[in-house]
Amino acid sequence: MVSLVPSVTETLLAWGVVPVGVTRFCEHPELPAVGGTKNPDLERIVALAPDLVVVDREENRRPDADALTAAGLALHVTHVRSVADVAPTLAALREALGLGEGKGSALPPPAQPERPVRVYVPIWRRPWMSISGATYGSSVLAAAGAHNVLAGHPDAYPAVGPNEVAALRPDAVLAPSEPYPFAARHAGLFAGLAPMVPVDGKDLFWWGTRTPAAVARLRGVVGSVSARCRPS
Repeated sequence: MVSLVPSVTETLLAWGVVPVGVTRFCEHPELPAVGGTKNPDLERIVALAPDLVVVDREENRRPDADALTAAGLALHVTHVRSVADVAPTLAALREALGLGEGKGSALPPPAQPERPVRVYVPIWRRPWMSISGATYGSSVLAAAGAHNVLAGHPDAYPAVGPNEVAALRPDAVLAPSEPYPFAARHAGLFAGLAPMVPVDGKDLFWWGTRTPAAVARLRGVVGSVSARCRPS
């Protein structure tokens, strides 16, 4: 099989399933790369003759999926928009692969803080972009006890920057390492808004077998921010 979804590639390898082709964003250079998520090498994928190609509605483009179908390849499509979607999506993937039900790690119980930590999550700059409540990343934050200050925005990926967010009074800026590689050196971009806290972008945006541990790790980050916000 070929995986064009980094989250799926990570999950497959955790299950002991080794794809014959993956994207260059899957971060497994030991496996054959077949291009990117948005520009896969369709000819190479067809030449590999996989029994299944896994694509995602958000990660991959519909024209590429259609071209692979037209070439006679079987596709399995995923679409995860919240933590609640993960378990049924993995169950459907296991069924498509003929792996049986399997056992997944249980999610930590929902966080119920007295006051959720208010966070702003930039995912890109030039132009600035963030996430709304209609995304998996925002769902993960909620499971970790944080409130995304842009949760109610009508766009899934609002073009909103630090200046526009100031009125929403976030307690912290959670700056992920991907898709834009925010790092400690970018803290000055948010001066006057809120302290910047670097987080692993995979924990926010890669779903699958990593989800339970990702929620637990982010809960630790949110807890440390909450401790700093408490009045002394």
